[in-house]
Amino acid sequence: MVTVGLLYPGHSAEDDYPALEARLDGAVRLPVVITSVGEDAHRVDALLDLGRAERLAEGASELAAEEPDAVMWACTSGSFVFGPEGARNQASGVAQAIGVPASSTSIAFVDACRALGVRRVAVAASYPEDVARHFVRFLTGGGVEVVSMGSHGIVTAAEVGTLAPDRVIAMVKAADHPDAEAILVPDTAMHTLEIVDDLETAVGKPVLTANQVTVWKGLDLLGQVPSLPGLGSLFASRGTEV
Repeated sequence: MVTVGLLYPGHSAEDDYPALEARLDGAVRLPVVITSVGEDAHRVDALLDLGRAERLAEGASELAAEEPDAVMWACTSGSFVFGPEGARNQASGVAQAIGVPASSTSIAFVDACRALGVRRVAVAASYPEDVARHFVRFLTGGGVEVVSMGSHGIVTAAEVGTLAPDRVIAMVKAADHPDAEAILVPDTAMHTLEIVDDLETAVGKPVLTANQVTVWKGLDLLGQVPSLPGLGSLFASRGTEV
């Protein structure tokens, strides 16, 4: 069994990960450490504070007790606001602090698009538009073209964590575009790991969600990604069934 440790900011959808671990019945361990949060706000200054090196280092020190094989900074907005270089610096700082490979959710989105051969995407963002635009720029810097974006102006992660599955599905359908090869749902505060297949069925194309790509990238850091049930096209027919 491999262990992907997760540094997760605050409380909203952190329970997505242990619920997935239970469904996978021992295939992967997904221990979560909650990192400190100054202000729960999808606002650039608050997000820059959320992702600062000291908070991540403190979380990595606590996560070391779980003896992870890889670590993910499970926060999209708290990584993409730093830009591509800043996000890489976050990941390298965590890797150095804990001594295992590390990455972040923002980086995972770009890498997941490459893995699927996806070049053009639509974005279904829960964030206010100015924050969502930072994600668009991050994707563009990674060679992913955003052909449409829906932003929903939700300021706090706590509120995002309460969104019902039918509302998430509606957000994804509303963001779809004929030229989009996949739809990206960027907020790790949103519960999505139980509904990835439902999201893909609703739009008839791959859907990449924050918590999904976070798990995928953690496994990708360790080599071959296994095929895992219920997690959409990204995990279908990849590696070995578990």
